Amino acid sequence: MKTIKTQVAIIGAGPSGLLLGQLLAKQGISNIILERVTGDYVLGRIRAGILEQGFADLVREAGVAERMDADGDVHDGFEISANGERYHIDLKGLTGGKTVVCYGQVEITQDLMDAREAAGLTTYYEAADVQPLNVKSDTPSVTFTHDGEQYELCCDYIAGCDGFHGVSRQTIPADKRTEFERVYPFGWLGLLSDTPPCNSELIYCKHERGFALASMRSETRSRYYLQVPLTDKVEDWSDEAFWEELKKRLPDDVAAGLVTGPSIEKSIAPLRSFVCEPMQYGRLFLVGDAAHIVPPTGAKGLNLAASDVATLYKIMTRVYKDNDPECISQYSDIALRRVWNGERFSWWMSNMLHNFGQMETGDMDAATFKRFMESELDYYLNSENGRRVIAEQYVGLPYEELAP
Repeated sequence: MKTIKTQVAIIGAGPSGLLLGQLLAKQGISNIILERVTGDYVLGRIRAGILEQGFADLVREAGVAERMDADGDVHDGFEISANGERYHIDLKGLTGGKTVVCYGQVEITQDLMDAREAAGLTTYYEAADVQPLNVKSDTPSVTFTHDGEQYELCCDYIAGCDGFHGVSRQTIPADKRTEFERVYPFGWLGLLSDTPPCNSELIYCKHERGFALASMRSETRSRYYLQVPLTDKVEDWSDEAFWEELKKRLPDDVAAGLVTGPSIEKSIAPLRSFVCEPMQYGRLFLVGDAAHIVPPTGAKGLNLAASDVATLYKIMTRVYKDNDPECISQYSDIALRRVWNGERFSWWMSNMLHNFGQMETGDMDAATFKRFMESELDYYLNSENGRRVIAEQYVGLPYEELAP
């Protein structure tokens, strides 16, 4: 077995792992990333595209913001359509100037990959049999196989950025972690197309036929979503059927101007709320989807991962720059406060905007739940203070500082 060494071992080369690696390298903290699939496969994942201001600022701090700042589309607000009536959520005006950036996760990932390669930092793609070891000791390590050769990566700390199905969370013994989950009774059918967006800002649509979202990746590429039953399959939906259903759920004036075209990608994503506590076990830290999943309604998944990265990056900087290893105990508490806030907002938005049909929800029947959510949405959309609550949550809370 070949032995290699680094200060921080990062499992997972998605945007959270790559961003953490870039930030650490800027501080002179060595790191090696292990990824089980190829770089091309990572880039093939069609995911989020709305970046909170805190995330965008973190990308700038990492020194990889040139393309984001040049090509990203700054959004001052978004719209909610409730059964055809459009309401504007003025993010900038309601939050004292904060905005979000529309810039695809694929683009962020590509930028981070390019920066890592240019800096000569080490990444092992197609690393098999990855296994964290001795994470409760002062000498943790990660074993893996690459190109038929076995390796032991000796390190000081391990960042588990390997997603919901990765090995990192499973490394924490079952009796040492508590998992909270809600699975929603529907999914999102997403379609990506090289067509101009139907609106200059995102439109979240509440409709009797089900939720819809009109989103975008650029001025020439659009991303649309439809709420569908979990029993539906992608093959059930031709492009033509998708566009026709989308038009029915969009406001009439928007539907009239919708430009349709062949899909580049189509997929169905189930919706769930999930949190693992704690997010740390010894010298192993869970980051992003390894610790939490949110329904995409609140645009929080990638952004919560970035807040985890910001917290862990500050901790590692203090460990190595200020010789303060005791501060690692703050990670889980700080990260979870922001995680639960994002989970609550995403759950709340999902409840208000989706059609739960005849499903019983909580301790109430479907009809009662429906009327409660209609009243909830009506209040928040028709009150400036209500719209401010939505805006403040959407742009994201400030990243929390470590205790002295």
